[in-house]
Parts: sequence; structure tokens; C-alpha cells
Amino acid sequence: EVERALRVLDGAILVLCGVAGVQSQSITVDRQMRRYNVPRLAFVNKLDRSGANPFRVKDALIEKLKLNAVMAQLPVGLEDAHKGVVDLVKMKAFIFEGESGENIVEKDIPDDMLEDAKAYRAELIGKAADFDEEVEEAYLMEEDPSEEALNRAIRKGVLSLKLCPVFCGSAYTNKGVQLLLDAVEAYL
Repeated sequence: EVERALRVLDGAILVLCGVAGVQSQSITVDRQMRRYNVPRLAFVNKLDRSGANPFRVKDALIEKLKLNAVMAQLPVGLEDAHKGVVDLVKMKAFIFEGESGENIVEKDIPDDMLEDAKAYRAELIGKAADFDEEVEEAYLMEEDPSEEALNRAIRKGVLSLKLCPVFCGSAYTNKGVQLLLDAVEAYL
């Protein structure tokens, strides 16, 4: 079934467990995606569970699947404290409130996360620079590229199968899903 579906897809989301990471089935599906040249985004799910670590999962995407994976979001809190994500393109925090995370509140990045966000954003810009001259020039001049240019570069990288942005959240509690769908529209 997966094989038949991948044959006709324009893009896909590789959903990974935030606790278990890249599992044998993930490897099989990735191999099928490569066979049919399906561009992908990665979504690290279940960040509200004990032992969740999206950074370990991102590293596993690089080591086990040989993807050019880069964090596009950082989680705001993990396990019981998971309440939202930091978008590294917009450099804003998005907190999910309400009974099932339906209310998205845009805020400034928490002070204790700002340095990490800047470091991961620099890595994102560095990898995106390979796909767009405007972003490459900004990166070399140590300037910030525009949000449009960065989105354009990420899209080019994703569609060329040479970049895999990693998104975070918890589908069960509806945290990060809306932003993931926005990413599908922007990059796939």
C-alpha cells in the first residue's frame, strides 16, 4: 500500500517517534521514498511522552538515513512541559492553548531558548544557502536573509531531495500539526 501511494505522491511527511526515533519501518519507507523521488519533510511526533528527544531523532536521520536533515523548529518544553514550538524561519514561538491545542498564540522566543534558537537558525540558513544565491550571500556576509528568501531556499532544497527540514510536535494533543500543514504548503 505504501509503495502504491508513494508512486503517485508529490511530497510526503516522514513521521517519526520522538522517543524511539528512526525505526526499521522508517528505513523501509525512506528507501521507498527515494525509489520514487518523493520530497519529504520530517515530523518528530510524541514530544509529550517521557524520554522524547527530537535532536537525537534529527541526528539519526543524518546517520541512519543519510538525509541532509536540519531543525526547522525547536520544541518549547519536552515531555509533560511540551507546550509549543519555536519556528526558526520566523524566529517566533508558537504556544498551543485550549483543550486540544486549537488556539495558537504567537509569542517572542523565551529568553532561555534564544541562544539555542539562534544557533539552530544559523545551521538552517547555512544548509539552505546551498539552494539560493540570495541566502548564500546573506550567509557569507553574516547577515539575516529575508523570510521569503529563506522559505524559497528551503523549498528548492526539499524539492531537489537534498534537504529535509525537521518539524516537532505532538499529533495526539494537536501541537505543531497546523504549522506542519503550513510547511507542507510552503515547501512541498
